[in-house]
Amino acid sequence: MADANAPTKPRQVLTSGVKPIWCPGCGDYGVQAGINKALADLGIARENAVIVSGIGCSSSMPHPFSTYGVHSLHGRLLPVAAGIKLANDDLTVIGAGGDGDGYGIGVGHLVHNARRNVDITYIVMNNEIYGLTTGQTSPTSLFGMKTKSTPFGSIENPENPIGVALASGATYVARAFSGDPMHMAEMIKGGIQHKGFSIIDVFSPCVTFNNINTYDWFRQRVYKLESVGHDATSISSAMERSLETERTNWEKVPIGLFYKVERPTYAALDMTLQKGSLLKQPMPTKEKVTEILKEYL
Repeated sequence: MADANAPTKPRQVLTSGVKPIWCPGCGDYGVQAGINKALADLGIARENAVIVSGIGCSSSMPHPFSTYGVHSLHGRLLPVAAGIKLANDDLTVIGAGGDGDGYGIGVGHLVHNARRNVDITYIVMNNEIYGLTTGQTSPTSLFGMKTKSTPFGSIENPENPIGVALASGATYVARAFSGDPMHMAEMIKGGIQHKGFSIIDVFSPCVTFNNINTYDWFRQRVYKLESVGHDATSISSAMERSLETERTNWEKVPIGLFYKVERPTYAALDMTLQKGSLLKQPMPTKEKVTEILKEYL
């Protein structure tokens, strides 16, 4: 007979029953498992979590979870996530996007949410290809990569998202690999626990349209920063590590925690939000709104 007092399995608590639409073997399944484990290990109830996505294969991430979820616009998940957090700071807000969504059309929002230090966790499923539109180059595709949009090889150098995040002021910067879901879950947990803007860049292989950056390709190249004594409190060391892939022509690819620093969040410095998140503040009366409007009429 089953023990009635036994704890409920995390997957039963956090899974909605909706099946993802990803191809079998897609790295995004590993990310889903990492988010699930992180939320369960931290004891975050489903009603206290929100997962926000944009457009692309990664945009399906909110659907399999029984948390709150928002499937927003292409490249615009971070403004939505920030708005949710500023409205109700009791919620754990996770943005789940892809390299095209986040490092292409949405890269401006990455820069500004990082410099403002909005207290949200941003997970980017980086597969170096546009998977949903069946195989064009993305901002992180390798130089020379042949795709549907670059049949003679890409003439663009790949973006360095870790370097961009560091230069923009992100206070928690990490990288993970879908082929190591336990390590990835720890990176996600650290991002959720961190008070400030957290970004976790995840190598999430596309098994259908990217036959270069495969699981085996990454396994031969990735190493964990914690295994080499990296100082995650030094932004100069973090930036140096972020450039290592370029210097070694992708022969050495660091994963793990690049950088972490404590700094006041946007909400802690904003005069209005210092009184509490918007949800906790009383709505202004009709008379007060009229009085304010008169100043501008």
